[in-house]
Amino acid sequence: MRIIYLSTLLLTAIVTGISLGAEPTINQPAWPGKSQRGKLAPKPLFRDPIHDGAADPVLCWNKQEKKWFMFYTNRRANLAKEQGVAWVHGTHIGIAESSDYGVTWTYRGIADIDLGEPNQMPQGMLCTYWAPEVIEHNGTYHMYLTHVPGIFNDWRHPRDIVHLTSQDLLKWTKQSVLKLSSDRVIDACVLRLPDGTWRLWYNNERDGKSIYYADSPDLYQWTDKGKALGDRPGEGPKVFQWQGKYWMVVDVWRGLGVYHSDDLLHWTPQQENLLEQPGAGPDDQVKGGHPDVVVSGDRAFLFYFTHPSRRDGGPQSPYEQARSSIQVVELEYKEAKPLRGKLVCNRDKPTYIQLQPVKDDTPK
Repeated sequence: MRIIYLSTLLLTAIVTGISLGAEPTINQPAWPGKSQRGKLAPKPLFRDPIHDGAADPVLCWNKQEKKWFMFYTNRRANLAKEQGVAWVHGTHIGIAESSDYGVTWTYRGIADIDLGEPNQMPQGMLCTYWAPEVIEHNGTYHMYLTHVPGIFNDWRHPRDIVHLTSQDLLKWTKQSVLKLSSDRVIDACVLRLPDGTWRLWYNNERDGKSIYYADSPDLYQWTDKGKALGDRPGEGPKVFQWQGKYWMVVDVWRGLGVYHSDDLLHWTPQQENLLEQPGAGPDDQVKGGHPDVVVSGDRAFLFYFTHPSRRDGGPQSPYEQARSSIQVVELEYKEAKPLRGKLVCNRDKPTYIQLQPVKDDTPK
């Protein structure tokens, strides 16, 4: 199914009364160098101008355009008066872009996703797309996308993880539906292993929302390996390497659970969650959810989303309770007691961000 183009979305914004908040195009600035710590990131970092429901962010460097792209689930917050959780369905994957190394973000449009199966959906019914994982390897971009076949009022319906590829991060073509542990799998995360093969973590909702994993030699053929974590339910796993360890952060609905590992198989939980306690900044006075982590040089930045009005005294309209914002905070690794060896972050501390361009290692 092909996604509608930006012109239609602009008309939607006008009809629904949401301001696009358009910003002038930012020219690519000169890379400021390693000695600087970057520029101050705003709070919130980004809000979607079409439905105001940006969630589940993931970042990828666009090698052709020399800018950062942010992909996100575009929840239909301005339609939250629909029955049940229908507003969380029928969602496209939004794209924001940054030409100044992650400081400011401008709405680009939505991903043009071709599942190649137009006749499998009832006429006029929209698919639901959630929580993409996007990586680049050897000049090809890969997306692992949660797909729900329709719009539903509750959570009790099948979902798959679909593999798509792209040459420009805009137009995506389906490669396969991954054969995983159940018919209700969501929230993929992919990391290359030390031996050059690949591992994908995901949430198996049939098993108490445990985290499972699968392995692949080439990003196309996947073999499910079973459960990776099951000590508590969670979703949206993100695995990354930093400070000499592998880390996994998981949305446990009380902030983000943290685990570390030396071998990507055995995971040790950290007692303290990240983003469990509300911050004080605009749209940040609630817990944080479903993260991405970008390691840039010796620094690591945690991107997450919030439901700003889900707090004591917050606005109670369906729209306000549904809308969401993207935020960013720098991670810190503690080397001194009492938090030695642990990840922490201070969301009220100003975040100066500078995401380095990713080196082009495409075979010539």
